[in-house]
Amino acid sequence: MKSIWVVDDDHSIRFVLEKALAREGLPVRSFSNARDMLAALDDDSPQVLVSDIRMPGGSGLELLAKVKARLPALPVIIMTAYSDLDSAVSAFQGGAFEYLPKPFDLPRAVELIRRAQEESQREAGEQEAAAQVPEMLGQAPAMQDVFRAIGRLSQSNVTVMITGESGSGKELVARALHKHSPRGEGPFVAINTAAIPKDLLESELFGHERGAFTGAQASRRGRFEQADGGTLFLDEIGDMPFELQTRLLRVLSDGQFYRVGGHSPMRSNVRVIAATHQNLEDRVRQGVFREDLFHRLNVIRLRLPPLRERREDVPSLARHFLQRSATELGVEAKRLSDAALVVLTNFDFPGNVRQLENICHWLSVMAPSQTVEPKDLPDEVQPGYVPAPSTTAMTSVPAAQSSAAAPLPAAAPASTSSGEGWLADMAADARARLLAGEPDVWDALTKKFEAQLILTALDITRGRRIEAAQKLGIGRNTITRKIQELGLDV
Repeated sequence: MKSIWVVDDDHSIRFVLEKALAREGLPVRSFSNARDMLAALDDDSPQVLVSDIRMPGGSGLELLAKVKARLPALPVIIMTAYSDLDSAVSAFQGGAFEYLPKPFDLPRAVELIRRAQEESQREAGEQEAAAQVPEMLGQAPAMQDVFRAIGRLSQSNVTVMITGESGSGKELVARALHKHSPRGEGPFVAINTAAIPKDLLESELFGHERGAFTGAQASRRGRFEQADGGTLFLDEIGDMPFELQTRLLRVLSDGQFYRVGGHSPMRSNVRVIAATHQNLEDRVRQGVFREDLFHRLNVIRLRLPPLRERREDVPSLARHFLQRSATELGVEAKRLSDAALVVLTNFDFPGNVRQLENICHWLSVMAPSQTVEPKDLPDEVQPGYVPAPSTTAMTSVPAAQSSAAAPLPAAAPASTSSGEGWLADMAADARARLLAGEPDVWDALTKKFEAQLILTALDITRGRRIEAAQKLGIGRNTITRKIQELGLDV
């Protein structure tokens, strides 16, 4: 276990913290100045750093800046006198985890260090998980079914049809099918048949000869030739023009085709994976999709569930997207608070995984602090949000600031299925408070929600806090702190 490092020129402070942390079984290493601590970083690193703000030979804020430059994820607690609150604000702006006012209550100091330690362990776990992120994420039963199907198809070259709503990750499934197939070393070529103009799609698929049409100054290989020996992914196949469907059927039947303007038959050894968000059976009945092509493509069908059917995957997906956005932007990854995760998990995500990814990228740029709270989330995911006709899908104004322009609807939230009547009760409570002009409605309802969760868990466990914390998925120190903050009589 890594040590807790304490930096303070006051010997008595170091001594008190060393003894208190040792009683808790936490290894500790002390330094009397910032210079020695920075030198120690060459050979070791702490799990948590606790530093005084005023020291001879270098301030805690200067130390904070230097440590964050080397270890951006390290939780740093700044110790400060009450008269140094301006410095404490500067500490937060510099990335401090928390500040500890002097003189401090020793049990509270130890609890704060414990919280920072838990944060450090969680951060380390998330970074390790991010370094080993699989190509697809999902613990939901519906996604496990998809993974099993990919496994069963891993040694097959059979044609696959992937169905699912836009943004649900159909191309990711196609790439996984390719990667784990005998063709995994060959090319993977994707084409969205709905995104290419009808007049150009034939050339894109089959290529063209020089002079085949105006502007065709050289011969060009089509996607079928490019994918030879590998996989061709035909996305949004339901939008393919009817006349091209005949040519596609012929290729699937005998592997032979002609370039546009060509006279010599071409052959390509390609596995086709198709995808659509449409109901192809309906398209066949409407006469806009060939029935024989449908049956040729629909050998194996994989249905990819929308995100609202796999809500338990939202937290892991969100953490992954936040980490990826942070890596792309070269910044420290934002973290979602438990309350923010509840809001995201309850959102229906009409744009599915792609929408969640876009939200996480937006948060990486726009969220004001490292920990994302519900008020920092975009309007579109806020409970009861009703966009005005001129409102865009994503706005930079938090819902808490726009409640006057977009009041809560009179009706209950969209989900009114059995067992969710409490959501309607909460919506009614929120509406009454908002209309009455009560301050801090968010905090009041959040505390009410947290208190009920804790009381219910304690009732189930007959007052055993550690067991209640485990059932709730929170830490032992967290439930103790919450009971104190909420003033629960337990």
